[in-house]
Amino acid sequence: MKYIIFLLILLANPLLAHEMTPTYPEFKNSYLEGISVTTLSLFNRRIDVNYYQIDVYDKDWNRLPFASKSRLIRVNYLKIVNFDVYIKNETLDDVYYICTLSKLPVSMTDRTAVASRICSKVKKE
Repeated sequence: MKYIIFLLILLANPLLAHEMTPTYPEFKNSYLEGISVTTLSLFNRRIDVNYYQIDVYDKDWNRLPFASKSRLIRVNYLKIVNFDVYIKNETLDDVYYICTLSKLPVSMTDRTAVASRICSKVKKE
């Protein structure tokens, strides 16, 4: 009975996280020679978090070099921010995931808090 009540409470409360679109981004040639770019949108549903870190990974979850206006972006509660990710064409085939990780304020690190990571899988042709 306890488990059923716990499950009902859990389902009644929406899970708070952030969203990133598109789910399967595609890279296109940028205005810079030898560089490809994709644009993503980040929507913040977390009232307790305003900053998100951008990372790019290969299929084995190793970090890859990339460029963006900033690797740490501010997204206020219930707001959307668009950002570009630039990759060298020579490493483009290695890119599998573009992820954002919520960065918790220092005041929250002394209590239990959950960081959320959202990843988009790069569309391969």
